[in-house]
Amino acid sequence: MVTTRLRFASLGSGSRGNGTLFEMGGTTILVDCGFSLRQTEARLQRLGKSLQDIDAIVVTHEHGDHLGGVRRAASKGGIPVWMTAGTASEAERRHGLFDSVRIIGGHERFSIDGIEINPFHVLHDASEPVQFTFSNGGCTVGLLTDLGEVTPHIERQLGGCDALLLECNHDPELLAAGSYPIFLQKRVAGRLGHLSNRQAAVLLKKIDTSRLQHLAVMHMSEKNNREELAASSICGALGCEREWISIATQQDGLGWREIV
Repeated sequence: MVTTRLRFASLGSGSRGNGTLFEMGGTTILVDCGFSLRQTEARLQRLGKSLQDIDAIVVTHEHGDHLGGVRRAASKGGIPVWMTAGTASEAERRHGLFDSVRIIGGHERFSIDGIEINPFHVLHDASEPVQFTFSNGGCTVGLLTDLGEVTPHIERQLGGCDALLLECNHDPELLAAGSYPIFLQKRVAGRLGHLSNRQAAVLLKKIDTSRLQHLAVMHMSEKNNREELAASSICGALGCEREWISIATQQDGLGWREIV
């Protein structure tokens, strides 16, 4: 299927692996790949795609649940990989040299076959991590996961998006009462960790959401959150019905969503 509209889907989202597809026309971009090669191919097939359909892999940061499968997928598919210099340094230290790495700046827009990509820095315990917006000139999709604190700069990048894929990693009460040791609780809830449901809701109240057609909950913890809690926070912030919120799960990801 070829569409000139911008659409997105998730291979899976969570601490055991992440991968997000953005597509317009004949161009398909994979953001992150934290799955084994076998899992990646199976999850792509579920969405009607294969490695041969991927034109580029864009990496947010070097943690294994985002980078772990990139090298093998890129090598088998002959796919160029885009990442910041800090991420590339850590990636190659951990996994060896990649076949094709293109360095991007954290404040420099670039385009891949008509899809304009805007990287922006986020606060996370990684080396030069970024998140992105994707635009076809008429509409914009924002991706925001793996950060512990929202800055005014981030708010400016995401205002006016037509779709938003937003981290709701944990519920603070569930995290505090859960099985994670104290040091890990502090890491998750810290300013270099992950967004809580409350933080995601506060962000939505601050930015312009008047154009939103889709809101997808991303990177939700399987141990420290529940779908109903994440959805309730988002619905409260947007004043919308539960049915309007999509949730990308670890196992099933998220099917294709298209911006009209």
